[in-house]
Amino acid sequence: MAEYSLTPVKVPRVKTKFRTIKTALPVPQSVPVFAELRRSEPRSMSGQPPILWHKADDFIVSDKWGNRWIDWSSGVLITNAGHGNKQITAAIRKLVDRPLLATYVFPHEDRATFTRMLREISPDPKSYQVFLLSTGSEATENCIKLSKTYALQKHGPHKKYFVSFKNGFHGRTMGAQLAGGNEKLKTWMVDRDRTFIQVPFPDGYKNKDTSFDLFLNSLGVAPTDIAGVMVESYQGCGPDFLPVDYAQKLEKFCRQHDIILTMDEVQAGFGRTGKMFCFEHYGIKPDLIACGKGITSSLPLSAVIGRADIMGLYAPGSMTSTHSASPLATAAGIANLRVIQSKQLVQRAAKLGAWFNPELERIQRKYPLQLGCFWGKGLVAGIQVVKPGTREPDSETATKINVACFHKGLLMFAPVGVGGECLKIAPPLTISTAALRESLTVFEQAIDEVLG
Repeated sequence: MAEYSLTPVKVPRVKTKFRTIKTALPVPQSVPVFAELRRSEPRSMSGQPPILWHKADDFIVSDKWGNRWIDWSSGVLITNAGHGNKQITAAIRKLVDRPLLATYVFPHEDRATFTRMLREISPDPKSYQVFLLSTGSEATENCIKLSKTYALQKHGPHKKYFVSFKNGFHGRTMGAQLAGGNEKLKTWMVDRDRTFIQVPFPDGYKNKDTSFDLFLNSLGVAPTDIAGVMVESYQGCGPDFLPVDYAQKLEKFCRQHDIILTMDEVQAGFGRTGKMFCFEHYGIKPDLIACGKGITSSLPLSAVIGRADIMGLYAPGSMTSTHSASPLATAAGIANLRVIQSKQLVQRAAKLGAWFNPELERIQRKYPLQLGCFWGKGLVAGIQVVKPGTREPDSETATKINVACFHKGLLMFAPVGVGGECLKIAPPLTISTAALRESLTVFEQAIDEVLG
């Protein structure tokens, strides 16, 4: 993760309709707050550009000293419907004023409404059910649990292996990290559950081989012994997308061997890629779908959407979570989905991405030796920064570009990827065309300053 200096530096002033930079950065008055955070919190909570968020409205993030940034982070792909959306905040306020703040798994009406709404956007509304949780990690953990339970009960203990992909990320809990594809995140486990297997991801850049034969040849176990396969609809470290043919062959493989196929849509869902769910680009029908982040554009909520015969494997009270379907988060989820549908944000993401992504690719092609590749779909994109003429990650240069954007009034979260090399681009789906064009210009200027 990038390290950002807390020493204020003078930067050129900026004043446009969407951006304002009027102080040194980081703001000198903010430094004591960052110092207190470093005393009070573990260092794992640092690592983002040094701005103290004070207000976030639609696609603009502001501090309390009058600086404003166009947001290319959406938090971390959370605020698909924009920061502080009025319908969402009104729905939350209504519950606060009632009040109804916590219910455990005692029923409330919004729970029935939202699970129905999610079921209706599932691949098969008549035979899918919905389990509401709090975090993406909870959702992927439950997909692992359900896959292995289904295999054990239907086929026996030999069908125990769970396959996922190298460089994948499914969360920070133990099961999610066992399924994840970053070896650095697993060293603390020492001895691991050997039923978790990772195979190469066919991204076409870090791994040139995109054939499904590579999947088959990398398993090391018999297909009849595999309980489940889980894959991000796009890997967040890119974004890296599956080839359509590969995804369809993977689905066919899972059907042939009665393997539960989970698509991890925690980052990709709710319109981000120009489809409600990213897996729709592939023409496949997963057995389980893990959702989170953009599901509310605000409060913590996640979901597993899946086949009723799988979802119903556990008896009443034996698969729950303390804040399952929390009233505030559920109200936010209902309002969020209504906004996404009524404002046609899915279609909007596709329309904006149709011209925005070619422009990002044009910028990448200006510096092909240092900007190794570009991938994007809808309003999520990424550019890999590499050491000149290689495919070796260059996190230092990626961070310099990130900081240059920050100084100009364009906010991105810290570079991501296997080596901190990826400049990730994910504005709210509500961003205006004018703001998107302006931020694209700022991004290109920052790259020209660092690489030109």
